[in-house]
Amino acid sequence: ASGCPVLLAPAMNTQMWEQPSVQRNWQQLLSDPRYCSMVPAQGRLACDAEGMGRLPEPEAIATKLLAMLWTHGVEDWSGQRVLVSGGGTREFVDAVRFIGNPSTGKMGWSIARAACDRGATVTFVHAPLSLAAGEERVDGIQTVPVTSSEDMRDRLLARFGQADVTFMSAAVGDVRPARRREGKLPKSQLPDCLPLAPISDIVQELCAKRLEGQRVIGFAAQTGDPLPEAIAKLERKGLDAIVANAIDRSDSGFGSDFNQATIISRSGQQKEITRCSKLEMAHQLLDFVKTL
Repeated sequence: ASGCPVLLAPAMNTQMWEQPSVQRNWQQLLSDPRYCSMVPAQGRLACDAEGMGRLPEPEAIATKLLAMLWTHGVEDWSGQRVLVSGGGTREFVDAVRFIGNPSTGKMGWSIARAACDRGATVTFVHAPLSLAAGEERVDGIQTVPVTSSEDMRDRLLARFGQADVTFMSAAVGDVRPARRREGKLPKSQLPDCLPLAPISDIVQELCAKRLEGQRVIGFAAQTGDPLPEAIAKLERKGLDAIVANAIDRSDSGFGSDFNQATIISRSGQQKEITRCSKLEMAHQLLDFVKTL
């Protein structure tokens, strides 16, 4: 009876969902901008059959509702193609040891979720993640798992040309072992000095290949005051905007469900984001990028 936006999350037997009359009425509902939708999930149904028809997970419904509350029911990123990188890359010394970092991928995943819930077509290229079980599977987000920085570079370059906006939130390594050893080295054979080789700058390479209309958003995870290095990185790499966040705070940053940051655009516009959930920060970041 009200005129507020409505989220539709249908759940039913697969054969019922695939009936032409159901699909016809479903499309009629979706022609009304008042209605937002979530397609049924795949899996085991109440009748013990396997197929499309499961109710989306409650957590996924909750994040979609958050997006609707944030935008008053408008899928304001509809038609936008968004590319997101996340997680921490690993550069292996041998079969089991690697140089890495503590990134969990939660920030990148939050950006991917928020953009998808706001109507964007999203691809998430990610190094190993530390998320809740099953959280990284969401209809509407294409996930591309990688391990090393070289893998991430190749996958991002292959998809960058089709992206309207790219968020480079992954913690990509700066160096790798100059030589990767086969098998696991015995402890007694580990070198006292490990020769290192530099890793190519993926962000700078993407910015150099950017076409008119494309936007690239970088991240600067720093200790102390993150702004000076973030501003220098913004200018050096030619980014459209950068997210500067301190990683030496116990209540936000790496491994936390919360974050705080300052977003800076190439033109000098700044937005301060006080401590909030990473999902809420993702929505604030999407709002900022819309103004670029």
